[in-house]
Amino acid sequence: MSEKMFLYWGSGSIPCWRPMIVLEEKGLQNYKHKLIQFSQKEHKSEEVLKLNPRGQMPTFKDGDIVVNESNAVCDYLESTYKDKGTQLIPADTAQRAQVLQRMHEAFNNMQQKMLVDVLFYLFRTKAEERSEETIAEKLKALREELTIWEGYLDKTKAFLAGPNFTMADVYFYPFIAFAVRLGFQFGDKFPNLKNYYEKLSARPSIVASTPPHWKEEPAKDQPLKAL
Repeated sequence: MSEKMFLYWGSGSIPCWRPMIVLEEKGLQNYKHKLIQFSQKEHKSEEVLKLNPRGQMPTFKDGDIVVNESNAVCDYLESTYKDKGTQLIPADTAQRAQVLQRMHEAFNNMQQKMLVDVLFYLFRTKAEERSEETIAEKLKALREELTIWEGYLDKTKAFLAGPNFTMADVYFYPFIAFAVRLGFQFGDKFPNLKNYYEKLSARPSIVASTPPHWKEEPAKDQPLKAL
């Protein structure tokens, strides 16, 4: 069934990584795919724009159905193939509420505080125009955010929303993995996050979908060492 699926994706893209984890967890690994080179602006090619007028990754097809936007692809896969592989959204109302809370909490807060506030500022602001005070404030806010997740894991002792791997982990893990790649060190302050990261990094779905160039080359910059 997965052979009718086609995914356009970019290596190292957190939005692309999420649905790739879901495809693995649902047992839909045999999908066709095309690795898009952002440096060559292939995401703005006519081939992609026909399916996704925003020219963004991921772009996903399931037969004649086109689904763009990372979270939408994840939701589509779970709802359409809910009886396959890992159940990522629990049927139990209370458990489902917890998973949904953590999913959107991870996306909204980690996206803003890590990617937008810290990394976009550092990567898109000329060195001579950066404010050390601003950087310190943004890093402090990110540390406080990670402390909240450290506390969540202290309560669950396993995955983010309880004893089972769920969509909450699909949403959150790529952020923490990206942070580690960019120099974040857990130290003594984040033992739960460290254990969580190490456990999920060995999970087959994550091993299979880890950005290929991460395995081949270290990150050129490690701006999160200061965390």
